[in-house]
Amino acid sequence: MVKDHKPKKVKGLNPFVDSENVLLAESSFVSGQDTPSVANGYAVESTAKIDNMTPSQYGPAKRANIGETVSTRCRKVYAHAHDYNINSISNNSDGETFVSADDLRINLWNLDVSDQCFNIIDMKPSNMEDLTEVITAAEFHPIHCNLLAYSSSRGFIRLVDLRQSAICDHKARILQHGESSGFKSFFTEIVSSISAIKFASDGRHLLSRDYMNLKLWDMRMETSPVAIFKIHEHLRPKVRE
Repeated sequence: MVKDHKPKKVKGLNPFVDSENVLLAESSFVSGQDTPSVANGYAVESTAKIDNMTPSQYGPAKRANIGETVSTRCRKVYAHAHDYNINSISNNSDGETFVSADDLRINLWNLDVSDQCFNIIDMKPSNMEDLTEVITAAEFHPIHCNLLAYSSSRGFIRLVDLRQSAICDHKARILQHGESSGFKSFFTEIVSSISAIKFASDGRHLLSRDYMNLKLWDMRMETSPVAIFKIHEHLRPKVRE
């Protein structure tokens, strides 16, 4: 039996967040439950009763309507910080910050502050005719909260250290495959554009995805990936035409 409990208040936040946290605590956490549980989610006492029941005592099976029990709710809005479509959002391992990225800018946010952010990457040139690449994805390192990787439409992956400079445009390690400097065609920039990047859980490797390949990178090797997985092979001869 579930005992009565009181929600624990969270101090130091604004009243709107406090009320949200109270509702979350009231619906999600149960105190005073001393009965041990097993892997299937039932209490030990409940499983003992089930084991002693005969099939005729189970009763008719009931099917839950998930559409009536699952709902979503907006908890906070971080607005008016991007002029272009957002392509990436990545939480930091520090549990306090996250980044949002669009085609030309990457902004750093604090989870508790929704009306202010810091621009850490700005690739917008003074003259838009001089624009040669755009940001396609951004991802925080899973272990080191100061490291951020972001990719571009030219096939580059840049790894920046947020401790070195407030604006991280120029001080970056660049991961670039040597083949990108070889044969050029009309489709070269299209197929070399990186659409997504993802760190491995160990933080030593990173996986990138472009139109024709999946590439696995070692963070200590900047000139070439350690493995390439080719896709869309039937299109490769046409791309070179």
